[in-house]
Amino acid sequence: MVMRHYITLVSLVLLAVSCGGRRSSSQAAVDSDDAPGATMTFTPAEETPAEKTAEKPKENADSTALMKKALRDLPEEPVFDIVTSMGTIRVKLYKDTPKHRDNFIKLVGSRYYDGTLFHRVIPGFVIQGGDPFTKDSTRIEEWGEGGPGYNIDAEFVPEHRHKRGALAAARRGDFANPAKESSGSQFYLVQDSTACAHLNGEYTVFGETVGGLNVIDRIARVQTDRYDHPEKPVVIRHITPNEQMNRRAKEEEMRAAEGLPPEEKPVITKVSGE
Repeated sequence: MVMRHYITLVSLVLLAVSCGGRRSSSQAAVDSDDAPGATMTFTPAEETPAEKTAEKPKENADSTALMKKALRDLPEEPVFDIVTSMGTIRVKLYKDTPKHRDNFIKLVGSRYYDGTLFHRVIPGFVIQGGDPFTKDSTRIEEWGEGGPGYNIDAEFVPEHRHKRGALAAARRGDFANPAKESSGSQFYLVQDSTACAHLNGEYTVFGETVGGLNVIDRIARVQTDRYDHPEKPVVIRHITPNEQMNRRAKEEEMRAAEGLPPEEKPVITKVSGE
């Protein structure tokens, strides 16, 4: 395995990982620096009284209303489209990692990820994003350290491994984070399963790519600087629930609850950019 892809589990190195600003890929390929010691219990996002009474742009208010409608009745394993400047990656979230699933849904509902970047790209390994600091180029020294101010309890499921296209949560290193709690928002997508095999059981895998694997490959091929930042920004324009696939999955859940066999319908996985 190429050394730059290796994330050592030796605690002294992990201490260095969790404390740095701009760091090399060999130090912090999938680590993040969210608030230390914070834990997270999921509750639906609610607006403050001031936010409720504040006047909002019509376009933003309309899009938010549509988003809330789409999120209202999701299946147990919802599908989302991560629309990037280089194409769309379609992911399915797992029902047996509910804390990570529900947190991702909450952040998508508040448009938390809109305009963030894939700030760490390592070919033959992973692409990582979800840091709100990446919306501000003047904070480049802090990229990889941002988050919503909480962590998420680890949800290790042996069946969910770092296969190609796996969606997993970044986290701080073991020395600063012995419980292996996940970042509140940063995630990564696996390009090469062999290179990521040592991450199994160490980082929570909470979903998988069901369309757009070639987009992950395309992003992984971009030119990067010494800190693994793409030289030309790769933007997450927005993340939206895939209404067609979620509606179909919800219908199948209802049929299963009634003891009916699943309907035979073609599964659509082709996405823009393929």
